[in-house]
Amino acid sequence: MAPQPTRGTFKFDKYFLVMEELRASGFPMTEHAPDPMPREWLEAVHCPTYVDQVCTSTVPPEKERRIGFPVTPQIASRVRHTNGGTWLAAHLAIRHGYAANSAAGSHHALHDTGAGYCVFNDLAVCANRLVAEGVARRVLIVDCDVHQGDGTASLTAGREDIFTLSLHAEKNFPVRKARSSLDVALPDALGDDGYLEALAHHLPAAIERFAPDFVLYQAGVDPHENDKLGRLALTDEGLQARDSYVVAQARERGLPIASALGGGYGADQREVAARHARSMIAMARQNALYAPPCV
Repeated sequence: MAPQPTRGTFKFDKYFLVMEELRASGFPMTEHAPDPMPREWLEAVHCPTYVDQVCTSTVPPEKERRIGFPVTPQIASRVRHTNGGTWLAAHLAIRHGYAANSAAGSHHALHDTGAGYCVFNDLAVCANRLVAEGVARRVLIVDCDVHQGDGTASLTAGREDIFTLSLHAEKNFPVRKARSSLDVALPDALGDDGYLEALAHHLPAAIERFAPDFVLYQAGVDPHENDKLGRLALTDEGLQARDSYVVAQARERGLPIASALGGGYGADQREVAARHARSMIAMARQNALYAPPCV
């Protein structure tokens, strides 16, 4: 794991704490270490000049401010590995039905810059790569982070082989939203029942309409009622019901699904990490109810 930057507002503590929480849970799991995402895969989605700026740690200060932390050589290595982690999780999901990346979910990164604590957009890069490899024909990206996946929507706009569904707090960051394939803007303080009702109304219809053969899931826990940057009011039970439902909708149709960590913020980083760990365990338990996909 890369060391924390000495400047910037983002806290990196939760990533190793998530793994500590998962290991302490006693839930059976297999850990995998990803390779760094090849530059040419990143350049297929992001501006090559920007990719070079990141890889050589020469990102202009104005872009670093937009990202929220300095892009050092250690951070450049980290983000290439976390992007590789989403691609690895996708391939593991094809074999096992479900797999999780314990980092990434960088849905604010745009074509020629990062933003909102996101450097490269692993969701868009992974979806593009799965299609390019012939692993998937049509990829559905389900984004349940409290913030709209504006970068993912922008990077995949106009594509007929990638569909983006974003459920997010209407009045939260970013102020200027991009246009997803389907946006579901939610009111402040929406709780478990209202959220799950919206999800049940839109997700099955999106799957039936788009007919994907692979699902990527941005499983941010920042819709939680105690999240520092959220505006929604889901409980622990509501988050786990959300995640179980998303996995069930994919797996009952025989679709593999891979999740990325996404957002989650608070003064107590271990509490946030525990939220993420419970999220992944809920999804793995749901997946265990189904046979693995045919490969």
